Amino acid sequence: APWKPVLLLLSPPTFSTTCSRCAKDRRLRQKRAISERQLTRYFVDHRRVRVVGGRGGPGGHSFYSEPRKMFGGPDGGNGGDGGHVILKADQQTKSLSSVLPFYQGFHGGRGGNKNCYGANGACMYVKVPVGTLVKEDGEVVADLTQHGEEYVAAYGGAGGKGNRFFLSNENRSPTLFTPGEPGQERVLHLELKTTAHAGLVGFPNAGKSSLLRAISRAKPAVAAYPFTTLNPHVGIVPYQDYEQVAVADIPGLIKGAHQNRGLGVTFLKHIERCRFLLYVVDLSVPQPWIQLQDLKYELEQYDKGLSERPCVVIGNKIDLAESRINLPLLREQVAERVIALSALTGDNLEELLWHLRELYDTYVKTEQSRGQSPVKW
Repeated sequence: APWKPVLLLLSPPTFSTTCSRCAKDRRLRQKRAISERQLTRYFVDHRRVRVVGGRGGPGGHSFYSEPRKMFGGPDGGNGGDGGHVILKADQQTKSLSSVLPFYQGFHGGRGGNKNCYGANGACMYVKVPVGTLVKEDGEVVADLTQHGEEYVAAYGGAGGKGNRFFLSNENRSPTLFTPGEPGQERVLHLELKTTAHAGLVGFPNAGKSSLLRAISRAKPAVAAYPFTTLNPHVGIVPYQDYEQVAVADIPGLIKGAHQNRGLGVTFLKHIERCRFLLYVVDLSVPQPWIQLQDLKYELEQYDKGLSERPCVVIGNKIDLAESRINLPLLREQVAERVIALSALTGDNLEELLWHLRELYDTYVKTEQSRGQSPVKW
């Protein structure tokens, strides 16, 4: 038979996609953008926690005995103490989302023979962010404002006594021993007040989130339609000398926020820890200085003296025609320094960064003159 060429169609080999070495696409997938609704799951600023200290170990019950010494007397040791539950401020922790609703300390060991004491239960440390308030029945019992600061949330129970403890002239062979005491049980409410150097204060849709995205790597949600940020965001502004200034985007306030309108008190509590304030006003609206007066009024009604902290007024949206008309009128009405910029186009952001560093240096010198250590990021 004559020879005929045969065309073989070889299909590509199939590889298993479950093996990392044989995967078809080993490229890193790009992280999807998180919406504002999903961001609420990642930041938690309040938490209810039930803490229970470890139970103390029971005392030992034994009598010493060896050859040629049958009645050596009681030798049961005491039980170990239960471990404490301790809240510890950690600078690396930024949210209360990692805090569980229940913690219990480790139990103490049982007392052994030959007067051996039981081991004490280890302390359980719970890391919380710096700036956490600890409340019990509505009263503040601890304020963790420094890195490494600790608060004993629940004490462990004392260990029980062994029968050796009850030895006396009247009772030479005691059989009594006591169990360990239960640990302390408490229900605490943890509240986080964002600790940042500067706080962006303004009404909704003033451009605070856009400004934070422009000067830092923080990614709060922004959009072309009006809406307000639901949770505070902290952005870090780095400088060439390795100093870092933390700027917090406080959710927009409304009139009557000090009366808890629109979750106003929830937002205002984050401003208390800011060392200086950045008032963001919308220059495109008529009479923008009215916004500044309303903002200061809400801060003063919430906490007297809060509006008197070092501040600067930021006139946003200078790229609009109405803003250029209102800018000289705003400077005539307010006594503070006014920095006009555009968070959208990036105009005049350098002046804000320089003035932000001046406020930070003034804060550091003030804290050092008082003998206190300034907050570092």
